[in-house]
Amino acid sequence: MGSLHPYGHLIRSARSGITYVPRRTLTYTPIRRAEEDPNTPKDKPETQEKGGALSSIKSFFGFGKKSEAPKPTVRRQTAPLKREGELGAGSIFAEDEAGPKLMASGRTPSARKQAAPPAEEGDAQEWSTEKRNWKHMEAVLDPRPQARIRWERKMVVRELRSRGRLSKTEKIMRTERESLSKSHWFKTSIKKLGPLARQISGKNIDEAIVQMQFSKKKAAKDVLEHLKHAKNVAIVRSGMGLGAIEAGEDAPKPKPVKIILKDGERKTITDATSIYIAQAWVNRGPYGREYDHRARGVINMMRPPYTSLSVLLKEEKTRIRECQDREARELRKRKANLWVHLPDRPITQQNQYYSW
Repeated sequence: MGSLHPYGHLIRSARSGITYVPRRTLTYTPIRRAEEDPNTPKDKPETQEKGGALSSIKSFFGFGKKSEAPKPTVRRQTAPLKREGELGAGSIFAEDEAGPKLMASGRTPSARKQAAPPAEEGDAQEWSTEKRNWKHMEAVLDPRPQARIRWERKMVVRELRSRGRLSKTEKIMRTERESLSKSHWFKTSIKKLGPLARQISGKNIDEAIVQMQFSKKKAAKDVLEHLKHAKNVAIVRSGMGLGAIEAGEDAPKPKPVKIILKDGERKTITDATSIYIAQAWVNRGPYGREYDHRARGVINMMRPPYTSLSVLLKEEKTRIRECQDREARELRKRKANLWVHLPDRPITQQNQYYSW
C-alpha cells in the first residue's frame, strides 16, 4: 500500500473520460502561457515521448493507453483593438456611421439614410407643429378663455367709441422715441452720485459726456462710461439721433427753433432729432462687506453702499412739443381770466313790459 500511495495521481489521470488538473496547473507559469498563446503555431509535428520508469509501471498495470478524448485547452480572451483617433463604441458621442472628415470649407454631408418604411396603424406617429392637436394645449395657452373674450370685446368697443382716433398719449408714443438705460452697481453712495445725476439732467447727451470727462468726482468716470453705453443703445435699438444722416448731405438744413424750457431758460434747437437727457435718477443698491484691520488685532466691519444710475433719453422734438403745450395752456388760462365790460352774448328772455 505504501508503494501505491505516491502513484495515486497517476492512476486517477489514467481513467478514461475523467480529466485531472493538478494543483500546480492553477498557478500561471511561463510554460502554460506559451501553450495558451494563440499566436504560436499549432501544426507542430508530434514527437514521441521517451519511455521512462513511470511509463513502464503504467504499461505493467494496463494504464499505458492514452485517452481518445481531446485535452482541454484554455485560451485568454483579449479585448478588441481600438482604433486610434476615434471614439469607443460605448461612448455617447460616438456616431452610428463614420462621417466624413472635417475640411477647410466645412463638414461635407454624409451619406443619405434610407427612408423609413411607412408606419402601421398601431405604431405611434410623429406629428409636426402644424398637425398638433391644439385642444390639448389650450389649458396652458388659453387658461381663461372667458376673460380673454371679455378683454377682446372691450378693446373692440373702445375702438368703435373713439372712431379710430388716437388719444394724446397713444399719439405721443407712436410719434416720439425714448430709451431707458440702467447702469450696473457703482461702489458709491447716493449722496455722492446724486449731484452728478442733477448735473447732467436736461443736458444734451454730448454735452453731458463732456461734463463728465472734466469732472473731478471719482464716480464721474463710471457715469461717463454709462452715458456712452446709453447713447449707443438709443441709436441702435430706437433709431434716435439719425435725422441728419437719414436726410442726407444734400437736404436743406432745418430752421433753428427757439424754445423756453420749464425752468425759464431759453434754448435754440438746430436738430430736432438730437438726443438729450430727459431724466436722471439714482437707485439704492445692496451693501458690501469689507474688513478694516486696526491696532491690537481689532477688526471693524465696513458696509460700503452700492448705487446705480438710470437715464431716460429723448429727442429734442419732445422738448419742442412740451414747450408748445405749455404756451397753449398759459394762453387758455389768460383767456379764461380776461374781463370784458360788455360781453358779446345773445339777448334772451325779452319782455314787452318793464320789470319795475
